[in-house]
Amino acid sequence: MSDNDKPTPPVEGSKRKHVYDGIEEFNKRLPNWWLFTLYITIAFSIGYWFYYAQSGLPEGDGERVEAEIARIQTAKLTSDLVIADASLWEMSQNEAFISSGKETYNSLCAACHLPSLKGKSESPAAIGPDLTDDEWVHGSEPLALYKVVDEGILAKGMPPWGPTLGVQKTAEVVAYVLSYHEAP
Repeated sequence: MSDNDKPTPPVEGSKRKHVYDGIEEFNKRLPNWWLFTLYITIAFSIGYWFYYAQSGLPEGDGERVEAEIARIQTAKLTSDLVIADASLWEMSQNEAFISSGKETYNSLCAACHLPSLKGKSESPAAIGPDLTDDEWVHGSEPLALYKVVDEGILAKGMPPWGPTLGVQKTAEVVAYVLSYHEAP
């Protein structure tokens, strides 16, 4: 008797009722490693779905793209810093310039114009005028505001901040003040 003629040993488990091409199927349990992989995959997919689709915790693609565009615009404005009405209005729409300008404003300008930028209109004890209204004493254009911050008005008690701050910081402070106004 050859090896091919030996009867196959009985296999544990029950046979299915159908036969296909002479092959009888056994109804056996799946291997544990396969079931473990299946259950881990199901649990991972539910956790992944909840974290990314339902929780709102991770930053979405739209937010990342907008943040990158803002970063590029900030870098472009900084590298090509031209003091003009249009560029100052553009800076007043950029969050990086506004936040940096606010920081400088709060450390230097808030003593006279108050942190709210309301100046004398909010508190009679304040020295500086209101920077949030549309009536400015020395011109209503961004370049006029830049000139006042840069060169000062000594007769009114406004010191020249240009030599202390430099062009970049002065433009940021002007952008912060302009962020309280609507661009034309």
